[in-house]
Amino acid sequence: MKFVDYVKVKSWFIAFYILLMSLVTLFMYMDSDGSSGIENMVYLNMICFAGAALYLVIGYFYRRPYYQMLQQMKISKMEEVTALLPEPQHRQQAIINEWAGRLQRLHSAQLKQQLHEKKDHQDFIMSWIHEVKLPITASRLLLENGMTHNAEAVMDKLEDEIDKIDHYVEQALYYSRIDSFNRDYLITETALEPLIKASVKKYAKLFINKRIQFQMAGKPLFVHTDGKWLGYMIDQIVSNALKYTGENGRILFRCEEDAAEKRLVIEDTGIGIKAEDLPRVFDRGFTGGTGRTEAKSTGMGLYLARQMALKLSHRLTVDSAEGESTAFTLHFHKFKQE
Repeated sequence: MKFVDYVKVKSWFIAFYILLMSLVTLFMYMDSDGSSGIENMVYLNMICFAGAALYLVIGYFYRRPYYQMLQQMKISKMEEVTALLPEPQHRQQAIINEWAGRLQRLHSAQLKQQLHEKKDHQDFIMSWIHEVKLPITASRLLLENGMTHNAEAVMDKLEDEIDKIDHYVEQALYYSRIDSFNRDYLITETALEPLIKASVKKYAKLFINKRIQFQMAGKPLFVHTDGKWLGYMIDQIVSNALKYTGENGRILFRCEEDAAEKRLVIEDTGIGIKAEDLPRVFDRGFTGGTGRTEAKSTGMGLYLARQMALKLSHRLTVDSAEGESTAFTLHFHKFKQE
């Protein structure tokens, strides 16, 4: 820090000194009785000026080491900041050190979060690659052996594998867009029934092959949401229900409403979820234990559904009885005019 810079910092002190000495000199001049009074004013101003100048010079040389060390600090990592900070000489410098410490802790927390997200992203990509390779490999085998089998059966199986690839690609697409969600949604009044029927139609083949009943209960509801993202959430829940519901099972869509909210409950008669797994069902990459690991999964579908629900100000909850049923509930806020 240069002396000129230090003087600029003390500009308020200098301004106050000039104002004060001007007033004192004016009062002395008004009370003076000749040359002796003027001499006293000159002496007083000289003594006060010398004192003020000495205060500035001493203060500058006292403060300079701290700021010189700050300017000369060579930081290669953010973690080194607090270790390299010079000892504070007074409370103001201590506040600067405390602020630098908070900044370092904030940076460390953000860096840790970014590294965690990067690792999760890499884990998802690796898992996704392994999962998508399975239907691709199966499709190749079907094409290679198709000449020795019934063409219609081969095409049917090939269509199943393509559907799996489409599901994984759609999941990766929504996963990549979740961070930029705020630029790609539109809240409108949306009917739930068409979204439910579209999801059932999408998975109609699985419903038919496993002879799973599709039922709807409750009066049709309209909710304020983004239809595209809500449709994807319903798809993920239905896909999950179909995966863990055995043949001749049932999936029930129930619309409910009370004074506080509207709800869409999707309940299946599948294998259920263990009680200890329930709190982690929506965790990224979580696939659960026992029966929930029978089918290959990236563990991302329900995580994405929960994240989308939060971004749309909805809630997604789950209730389950192991070996009996699982019910996912989407909660929608009601507006005063509804």
